[in-house]
Amino acid sequence: MSSNLLLNDLNEHQSIAVSAKPGNMLVLAGAGSGKTKVLVHRIAWLIHQENYSPYSILAVTFTNKAAGEIRGRIESLLRMSTAGMWVGTFHSIAHRLLRAHYLEAGLEQNFQILDSEDQKRLIKRAIQSLNLDDNTWAPKEAQWFINNKKDKGIRPEKIATNADFHTQTMANIYNAYEGLCRQSNLIDFAEILLRAYELLLKNPETLQHYQTRFKSILVDEFQDTNTIQYRWLKLLAHEQNHMVIVGDDDQSIYGWRGAKIENIKKFSKDFPNASTIRLEQNYRSTGAILNAANNLICHNGERLGKKLWSAGATGSPIALYSAFNEIDEAKFVADQVLEWVSKGYSRSDMAVLYRSNMQSRVIEEQLLQAGITYRVYGGMRFFERAEIKDALGYLRLIANQHDDAAFERVVNQPNRGIGDRTLSIIRQAAKENFCSLWNAAVSSIQQNILTPRAKNSLAGFINMIQQMQQYSVEIELYEITERMFQCTGLVEFYSLQKGEKARSKVENLEELVSATKNYSIEEDTEATVLQSFLSHASLEAGETQGSEQQDCVQLMTLHSAKGLEFPIVFMVGVEEGVFPHQMSADEPGRLEEERRLCYVGMTRAMEQLYLTYSELRRQYGREQYHRVSRFVQEMGNDSLVEIRKKIRVQRPISSQNKKFPSNFNHESGLKLGQNVRHKKFGEGTLLNLEGSGSNTRVEINFKDFGIKRLVLSYANLEGFS
Repeated sequence: MSSNLLLNDLNEHQSIAVSAKPGNMLVLAGAGSGKTKVLVHRIAWLIHQENYSPYSILAVTFTNKAAGEIRGRIESLLRMSTAGMWVGTFHSIAHRLLRAHYLEAGLEQNFQILDSEDQKRLIKRAIQSLNLDDNTWAPKEAQWFINNKKDKGIRPEKIATNADFHTQTMANIYNAYEGLCRQSNLIDFAEILLRAYELLLKNPETLQHYQTRFKSILVDEFQDTNTIQYRWLKLLAHEQNHMVIVGDDDQSIYGWRGAKIENIKKFSKDFPNASTIRLEQNYRSTGAILNAANNLICHNGERLGKKLWSAGATGSPIALYSAFNEIDEAKFVADQVLEWVSKGYSRSDMAVLYRSNMQSRVIEEQLLQAGITYRVYGGMRFFERAEIKDALGYLRLIANQHDDAAFERVVNQPNRGIGDRTLSIIRQAAKENFCSLWNAAVSSIQQNILTPRAKNSLAGFINMIQQMQQYSVEIELYEITERMFQCTGLVEFYSLQKGEKARSKVENLEELVSATKNYSIEEDTEATVLQSFLSHASLEAGETQGSEQQDCVQLMTLHSAKGLEFPIVFMVGVEEGVFPHQMSADEPGRLEEERRLCYVGMTRAMEQLYLTYSELRRQYGREQYHRVSRFVQEMGNDSLVEIRKKIRVQRPISSQNKKFPSNFNHESGLKLGQNVRHKKFGEGTLLNLEGSGSNTRVEINFKDFGIKRLVLSYANLEGFS
């Protein structure tokens, strides 16, 4: 294959990266700049122009999807099979090394890999082997601790002996768990990389073999490497080979799971003769989107530096929508989706991106009401999530103690010492007496057929449910939910766990409180509000989610959106306390990662980007006033336009609000120019009214706080002359 064929569809900087003489190189590839094309063409160049054997090249990436795409492109470009080539994820390459050198790695030939659930079960056994209570020492927390240490290359014996009691106990669990793994010839996912690193470190001849074999090492998405991955790569690097890394420090968004942005920043120091090539021409987004994205990311310090540009059209400005509340925000998204569909766009051309999973509930609700098919990318609908099902299980049992499915789900969640043996006795009693599990449990307690511990635990559970049933008659639905969380310890259970997933589960449970607070019972039903809400949740969970093949709007977190692109993108909840996340706002390092996450979200959009924020958001069961995110201000005004709904000021049929003058301009009883009083903001003058009914929004100029836009139904205004 001629050099012209390899370079003729590349731009100037892509060509330089592909055709560079063999040597260490950093390819700083901006979003949508064609980095995968450069990676594949570089491999082809080495094979055809530098006469490298295909089997002397190691190409590493992070996901099976990315590895599959690289393999497919190599086969298409070179018209050759990639079988036998060293192209794959970090874990698949490391696993291949362990299979080939299992003896040197201290493994038996038939070693097996534990999945996450099996790992957690084995950790639970390790905890029990140390005579520790697995309620106090939760297996999931220990799992996070162990995997985190392995990602940093730390074995249990290397954990400081002067550590605090908690850390020392976790180290003991880690050590006991490793013993069980050795005994059963098992390794977990994190162990694959650590064991492969130790294999090369402890076996110089094996290391030298692969240093010589791999003449060129290419690494994709280098900004996502963690400690052990970087150590592994540095170990393989040698004078006899060279390394090409492709990445973007502006898209480093996985610090919470161990990725070290420092790795890409220190590459040039660790490889002092490495050249740097910047890919800045973007082939995805319009000029307006790129201009705002560049303005935003410039607020991060110590960047390696680049500026995206496009040879295409400037395009439409980014649309900024200020919503009354999260419901109005979701309705706006649904309305815009329908409008784009009417213009000939597919639903699958559109994506809704949010910072936290909990934000999906209201979006899902409004899309369902509008008849818009959607799919939650890489996740489940709100009411299908395990932690939400746990909470609903308790609420179902409060509503009906004979709900056997709910009983089985929550009787030992969180763990209260009611094990499988106790449940087997209860199930058998229910079967023999043709009764519910609840009645069988009560009977088992009365007949003294359980161990003292099981009897006490079960009696405590029964009493807790009975007390919540009594309370539920007297209090509001959201208060029932809050009381349930207090009594069951569900929120506390997830709060004690570590990591982003655990935090997301807590946020989802708190969002359930908001859902119950917003819920209003249908007027034509005789069911209680709790029964009605549970039916509503079941129906929403039962709606069939769109498949990958169907034409449906994609809903996903901003983290999940990396690597994807859509003609139309909605970024919702772009407000302080939501995005940037409230836990990141005061920490410079985490705030910079939040800004990079915003940058990634923006650069998913090809043609039109919407940013929406809500002035009032019911969050964690409470109404909170928010201001627009600092990120919006950092984007600059040149590429942004604020859009508003049309004003609809209506005359009322009759006067029902005695607080206001009789010459109304609006159905609420308010008129423009009227003086009003707000509990928090004090006195002000009514400047504008928008919408009608429960969606009415007012604009008021307060003496002490300036202009505020509020939802009328929540504002509780008092009018005066």
